[in-house]
Amino acid sequence: MGIEIDLLRNYPRTKRNLAERESLKTPENRALARQFGKDYFDGSRETGYGGFSYNSRFWQPVIPDLVEHFGITPESAILDVGCGKGFMLFDFQQLVPGVTVSGIDVSQYAIDNSVPEVRSHLSLGNATHLPFEDKSFDFVFAINTIHNLEPEPCARALREIQRVARVGSFITVDAYRDASEKRRMYAWNLTAETIMSVEEWLGFFDAAGYTGDYFWFIP
Repeated sequence: MGIEIDLLRNYPRTKRNLAERESLKTPENRALARQFGKDYFDGSRETGYGGFSYNSRFWQPVIPDLVEHFGITPESAILDVGCGKGFMLFDFQQLVPGVTVSGIDVSQYAIDNSVPEVRSHLSLGNATHLPFEDKSFDFVFAINTIHNLEPEPCARALREIQRVARVGSFITVDAYRDASEKRRMYAWNLTAETIMSVEEWLGFFDAAGYTGDYFWFIP
């Protein structure tokens, strides 16, 4: 297995109102969010982001850590699984000119409203069946994505990431280390279908044969 490493340490943190989130997280709002359409990306905070637009302050501070850790160069090919509107891939283009970028997402809305400069590199699809040949990419990323699947599809997604990555991969998933973090996670979660403790995730990775790097999202 790979290593636990916080490669998103420079991603801006925001204060989360867990009490408000929990009160608004109705079954109806959760169902809308899990469609990953306009309501999720550009609707209200009750069903998702409450407006999802590009801002360089989010991914540009993160890219250098990814580049350094993996040794990414202009000759590298990278895949973002769950790419959304392609913000991370666009910033890769800006900071590593020449790098080959690809993205895949279940949301046609996100792709249709993606950054124009990367739109032609994005595909509609599911992490459980990545439409790429074995070892198609040097590096594969899946940031807060695969936990939106039920456990068995989540394991298939891990195997698919492993299959298409030549050199390395990095994922982040919803997790908790203690009872307090578990309560916060379930208060915050809107779309995830697989949430486990850190120890459970490590066993899950091992069983799926995932050998890439990883870290946790804990609100």
